[in-house]
Amino acid sequence: MSILGGVLFDIDGVLVTSWKPLPGARETLDYLDRKDIARAFLTNTTSKTRTQIAESLTGVGLPVLADDIVTAASLTADHLRETYPGASVVLVNNGDIAGDMPGIEFVDESSTHDPDVVVVGGAGPEFTHERLSRVYDWLCRGIPVVAMHRSLMWTTGAGLRIDTGMYLVGMEKASGHTAQAIGKPAPLGFQTAAERMGADPVDVVMVGDDIDNDVLAAQVVGMTGVLVRTGKFRQDALDRRAKNEFGLQPNHVIGSVADLPELLENR
Repeated sequence: MSILGGVLFDIDGVLVTSWKPLPGARETLDYLDRKDIARAFLTNTTSKTRTQIAESLTGVGLPVLADDIVTAASLTADHLRETYPGASVVLVNNGDIAGDMPGIEFVDESSTHDPDVVVVGGAGPEFTHERLSRVYDWLCRGIPVVAMHRSLMWTTGAGLRIDTGMYLVGMEKASGHTAQAIGKPAPLGFQTAAERMGADPVDVVMVGDDIDNDVLAAQVVGMTGVLVRTGKFRQDALDRRAKNEFGLQPNHVIGSVADLPELLENR
C-alpha cells in the first residue's frame, strides 16, 4: 500500500449541502489535522470564488483556506491565458467569479462583434433560452466554446438541479462541434490539486459523491477513489457499474465523509 500523500475532497454533497455542513465533516477535517495529513479541495462550483468558498465553509465551522481550493473557474482562467492570450471572452455563468479569473478580457455578449471565445460556467437563472441560443449559434459557427465543467447535476436542500453538462450534450449533438471542458472530470484539476499538496496522484485519496466526475475520474489519474453515499449519490448508478464486469469500479464506497477516518486507519 502506498503512503498517504493527502486527501482531496469534492465540496458540495461531500462536506456541505446548500452550504450547510454534513454530519462528520468537521470531525474528519480535524482528524486530518491531528494526523498531519495534507488536504485540498477540488470543486466545479462556479457561483463563488475560492475566497468566497473558503469564507462560506469557515463560516459554518469547516476551516478551509482559499489557497487549498482548486476551482473550475481558476483552472479555466489558466487555460484561457495559455491558449487564447488576449482573447475577448463572453462569460455565461451563475455567479460573479471574476476574482478567480484575473487577466481575462470579458466583453458584453450583446456586442455586435463576435467574441474570440465563449466560456460557459455553472447553470442557473442566467441560462435563459436567448443566452443558450446565442451560445449554440457561436458553437455552430466554429467559435471556441470552453466549458468550466461538464457536470450534469448538483444537489441542493430542495433536491437535484440540472447543470451545464445537460445543455452541452444537446448543443454538441445538434451542432456537430464539441465544447472543451476544463474542470472535473478532466485530469487537470486532479493533477493541480495533487501538486498543491506536494503529493504524487498515486498517493492521494479522492472523496466525492459523483461516481464519474469525482471518483472514477480521479482513479484514471492514479488516485484512490472513495465514493460517499451522500449528495448526488444514486444507488442505481452504482448498481449499473457493478453489473459491468469490465467497467471501472470505485475503490471504496462509504456511507459519508464521517466514515473516512476509519477507512484511512484501515488503509
